[in-house]
Order: sequence, then C-alpha cells, then structure tokens
Amino acid sequence: MLLLNIKDIQKSFGGLKALSNISLNVREGDIKAVIGPNGAGKTTLLNIVSGIHQPDHGEVVFSGEKITHLSPTAVARKGISRTFQHVELFGNMSVLENVMVGQLAKAGYGFVASGLKLPFVQREEGEIQRKSEEILDYINLANRKNEYASNLPIGDQRILEIARALATRPRLILLDEPAAGLNMRETRNLGEMIRKIRDELQITIVLVEHDMDLVMEISDSITVLNFGEVIADGTPLEVQRNPEVIVAYLGDEEEIPRGYSAHT
Repeated sequence: MLLLNIKDIQKSFGGLKALSNISLNVREGDIKAVIGPNGAGKTTLLNIVSGIHQPDHGEVVFSGEKITHLSPTAVARKGISRTFQHVELFGNMSVLENVMVGQLAKAGYGFVASGLKLPFVQREEGEIQRKSEEILDYINLANRKNEYASNLPIGDQRILEIARALATRPRLILLDEPAAGLNMRETRNLGEMIRKIRDELQITIVLVEHDMDLVMEISDSITVLNFGEVIADGTPLEVQRNPEVIVAYLGDEEEIPRGYSAHT
C-alpha cells in the first residue's frame, strides 16, 4: 500500500533552486532511504514533507490525503514525526521528560486545564508518564530515565530523539542523518533499532543518511538526489549499479560501501 506520495515538488530559495520536479513514493512498511551529495536537497525535501517549508509547486499526499500546506503541528497530528540532523533534545530535562514532551503534543487538554491540575488532567499525565516509560524500556534507555538528556553519549541521544518521535504514535518517521557523529558500534545499534521499529511497530521509515553501509544494509528502496533532481530510484543493488549514482555519489572511494564493486 502506498503511504506517502510526493508529486513534482519544486522549491527555490531566492535564486537557488533546491528541488526540481521531485517525485517519489514510499510504501507502507518500507524503510526508504534518500541519499545524495551535500546540497542535493535531501533535508529540504524532509522539511517540505513535515510542513516546515512550503513547496513552490507540487504536492505531498499522505495516506491518500493532501497535506502539502499544513503546519508542522498539523502534519504531526496526521501521523508523521521526524528527527533532525543536529540533536534537538531538551538537554536540561530528564530522558523521561523528553519522551513525555512528545506525547504531550497529542494530549487531550490545554494549558489552562494543565495549570489547574484538574482530575482528568492528572490521570492523563499519569498515563503519559507510564507510556513514556514503556517507550524507554523498548529502546533500552529505561535505566537512564532520570538523567539529564545532555549527559547521554551521542549514540544514546540519537536513540532518544527517535523515542521522542515514537511518543507521538506516528505511522511514518522521517530520520535526518541519524548516524551523524556515531562510531561503528553505535551505528550498528542504530540500524538494529530502526529495523526493530519497522518490523515490530509497523512504522514506515524515510531515512536521509550519508553512511552508505547503513543505508545499503537496512533500506528496502533508495532514491538518489543530485543538484535537487532525482537521478535514480530502486533497490539497493539497482542503485549500486547505476552509473549516474557511481559518478555523483559513490565515486568518492571513502563513500563506497565495504565490499561494493561497480562490476558486481
């Protein structure tokens, strides 16, 4: 089943065309990677899907509903959550409180009711804490729930960001370079967590990432951008064999996945 349909998206900033006629599909239950060199337009595309930027042309359809011009809050309520290139946790709040913030976005009460501590608010806040603790247990951070988020190593901070995204009960999570700054062990753990979330929670993933080993290992399909245009779309093997991709992205020896050969 098609969950996300991006149709002919165009976006310019001043005289710079960031995206030109971008179209791609994401099937429900897939891990879809979007890759490309720096400046290819990957994060801009995620910003448009999540409502941070508005496209100049084209539309975004999620679960059969056009969401192109919705606010980020409205997009989140439709069932799309995301993380960012740079960790954006509340460092002076606890690990548990960071996850609770994600759930509060869907709480059924407003600021006044919360300030008055009405009985139904206290019950719901108790339920939010319980569910947040369950999420932390699921991602193996329950033993650190009372620590400041800023005290976690970067690998755990990345996982905590994903936990906060999970707290909104999404159908789709957009991950923007989640492996940035991670070592090999942390990246391996991250890949296992992403697959676990897809397989066990049935949450679809769109992954923007530069770590090609991670991308090739966990992705069901890959779209490649270069200079704001789609130059390839297919399975990891099809993308590895695409000559345009090799020139535009995999041509740098350091970026080629281990064991990759252009002649395989």
